[in-house]
Amino acid sequence: MAVLLDMWKTQQSAAVLAQLDLVHEKVQKIPDSVQYEVRRYTTANPWINDDAGMLVYHFNEDKPRENFLELRYCISGNRYCPEKTCGQCEELPTNFCSGKKTTVDVFTFHFTASFLHQFVHNVKLSNRKDEVLAFKHPNAFTKQFPLCLKKRNVLDALLNHSYTGALENIFMNAKVHELLLYSLDCLVDEKAEGFACKFLADEGGRDRIYQARDILLQHIGEPITIKELSRKVAMNECYLKKGFKEIFGTTIFDFYQQQRMEHAKYLLYEKSLSVTDVSALLGYSSISHFSAAFKKHTGIKPCELLH
Repeated sequence: MAVLLDMWKTQQSAAVLAQLDLVHEKVQKIPDSVQYEVRRYTTANPWINDDAGMLVYHFNEDKPRENFLELRYCISGNRYCPEKTCGQCEELPTNFCSGKKTTVDVFTFHFTASFLHQFVHNVKLSNRKDEVLAFKHPNAFTKQFPLCLKKRNVLDALLNHSYTGALENIFMNAKVHELLLYSLDCLVDEKAEGFACKFLADEGGRDRIYQARDILLQHIGEPITIKELSRKVAMNECYLKKGFKEIFGTTIFDFYQQQRMEHAKYLLYEKSLSVTDVSALLGYSSISHFSAAFKKHTGIKPCELLH
């Protein structure tokens, strides 16, 4: 699996791909945003490999605009059924189904230095993870790692969800940010999951934090206060803010702004909506307020994504 990850972007991968049948593909190439490729293949032959991930840190001091961070993952052994109407069946095969097929699922996530700058521009660099996000680590490197349960759950969610259109974009952006957070943990080590906030040790406490995240995503165009959010998830405001920061690595406000601006990029670039329409859809009181927030987050004006 590590070999496949390493050569996935090279011509050598053609021989591997020839053994696989593409059954699902999701690609996003929005400038200065997260760029990703999610592909699911089926294979007639058993694919026996350990699931693995890879973090690629590309650094060139002389060409800073070309610096990037890339995450690659490959998972084998999942099952795929092309007949969507018999999802609850227990028989293999059914009258209308050739049987579930073994899959090889391949993910690539590309983060430019300009995109990652939003996470570190006001942060004191205190560890290797911060240095990598800010492209202050002086040497390029590649790190391979096994997949922990948290990363596997995010990758599974990227393949198995029912969202479409704009809601799918919001969901994908949130999951990619989550995956980036968990993958950067691997720069230290693959340690057992644990939480500094004791209330997060309880599954109910964690569920309320994830519920809060989902509510924020549902209110992309209708801003919600932390007080309102805490009431909806029945959690003390202080606990909510601390728990959110520990699980997602960012404050509630910064997470919400990140998701709004990433969705704005999608609406401007992929859907070709006007700046006026996007501003209204995201709940801004004026175009000027939206444009200022967009430029602060992305470094460019909204009109620059129109084409």
